[in-house]
Amino acid sequence: MTEQVLPSWNQGPARQAILDHVRAATTPGAAFVEPADRIATFDNDGTLWVEQPLPPQFDFVFRAWGKEVKADPSLAERQPYKALVERDQGFFEGVATQEPEVVATLLEAFARSWAGTPPAEFDAQVREWTRTVRDPRFGVPYVELVYRPMLELFDLLRAHGFRVFVCSGGGRDFMRVFAEDTWGIPKENVIGTAAAYTWTGGRIVRSPEFLGGLDLGPGKPEHIFAHTGRLPAFAGGNADVDIEMLRSAAFALLVRHDDERREYAYTKGAEASLAAAEELGWTVLSMKSDWATLF
Repeated sequence: MTEQVLPSWNQGPARQAILDHVRAATTPGAAFVEPADRIATFDNDGTLWVEQPLPPQFDFVFRAWGKEVKADPSLAERQPYKALVERDQGFFEGVATQEPEVVATLLEAFARSWAGTPPAEFDAQVREWTRTVRDPRFGVPYVELVYRPMLELFDLLRAHGFRVFVCSGGGRDFMRVFAEDTWGIPKENVIGTAAAYTWTGGRIVRSPEFLGGLDLGPGKPEHIFAHTGRLPAFAGGNADVDIEMLRSAAFALLVRHDDERREYAYTKGAEASLAAAEELGWTVLSMKSDWATLF
């Protein structure tokens, strides 16, 4: 593997550990991974793109809910609309750290808001959001805040026979809208918390029910296995809700957010995963030290 591999990564232990693992997994020997088992799974928020001050999907959702509350003020009496109207900082901190109970409340409301919507209509709303809404700090569309080093890692893995999947607690169908253009992976390789669908009146529409549970914590390896029939040979995450997915993988990569100048520096919601990385020998990358370029 030449210097042209992972060009946005600085030379260091994290880059070398990735190269060593990929070489070992694809070379006959004790660590060889059969091509069919070369599954690589990555969290999205905080692993593939910026997740502060809130995961971007919630920008999309909150805009829609603001319109719903205006149309029906009684919604302001229940969560998550109540937190939105009252600007409840505690609630939003739970969103930022992906607290399962908070995320469940949000996603249940998300499912209700778009129940009965055909996929093309929902996709059009997400595409409009990606074109017109900009991140408040960086002033660019959220889809431009994907980490270039992770896209290079995708390229490396694919070049060595890995199939790359995104496995996020966020909405599967939301991510599928931009997966191919932004990550270069087919939409069927996106795993996430998902609405069920029903066939009614000669068309397919979103249901208010979930298809399975939340894709957080133990839900991640559960969803990965249900989707692929395998557990990952390589996994990347950045938070406590990724621990089970990282534990299930032969190689675990944990993103540490420690670059307040180019992005953000924080450990909230990642304390347990950082401790697990030290205990279990996972590879931890420093955004500040290991990435020459972020976006």
